[in-house]
Amino acid sequence: MVGAPHPVPLAPASPVVPSPRRPTGNGGSAEERARVRRWYESALGWPTVPGEPVRLRTGVRFDVLDVPAEAGYVTLERLDRQDRLDRPVCAGRSGPDGRDGRDGAGAPVPGFPVAVRGGRMLLLVAAGAAEELPGLLEWLEWGSLALDLTAVGTGGLMDAPLVPVSGPAGLPPRPPERDGLRGAAVWLRPPEPEGEVESSLPALSVPGRAGTALDLARLVHTLATQCHRVRLTAGGPPRVRPVVRPVVRVE
Repeated sequence: MVGAPHPVPLAPASPVVPSPRRPTGNGGSAEERARVRRWYESALGWPTVPGEPVRLRTGVRFDVLDVPAEAGYVTLERLDRQDRLDRPVCAGRSGPDGRDGRDGAGAPVPGFPVAVRGGRMLLLVAAGAAEELPGLLEWLEWGSLALDLTAVGTGGLMDAPLVPVSGPAGLPPRPPERDGLRGAAVWLRPPEPEGEVESSLPALSVPGRAGTALDLARLVHTLATQCHRVRLTAGGPPRVRPVVRPVVRVE
């Protein structure tokens, strides 16, 4: 383990992802917010709560891991890079040396929804993961360190990220760069409408479990490593912050 341990007990997870400062709520007018709510409830089947801004219930279809955006970006880059290396080549293909190898030509591992809000990243994981997090951190030998890693599960809420710019007809396009800077959550990896989100969410590996979702232990270990690195380098020079690009789906 890198760094001297700090015997600070893991604080209980907050039941609510704090609300960011928003320009005018999820989309502006009451009519636009109603469209946003319908998109989440009808296209995705995600339960919301009354009121504004539009909020999603956690612990029903998914839980949330809330980490510093810097740690989250590095984690996604490393996991994606490793997934590319682990994909088998297509039948009959050879590597640069003429032998069969791994060059990332196989089918990609399905991504899971990820949102960003200011300096934070929100990673959607399987429902129940929030309850598993303290024990998982202990098992991974991260339990004795103070980590800026929070899980939100049953009974919690998260502000609904703005609908992707290629959402259903009638939803106003939004520039994620502008809204992200002003505090609204935006999708970095949006969920697929009419899809079963559960099949893509990181979960603990279980013998015989079908699917190719990312193993939760692998995700948490990588996040914890990067959260610890961010904490150790917090006093260093400021880093260039990644820019969130608009999500555009080609129909």
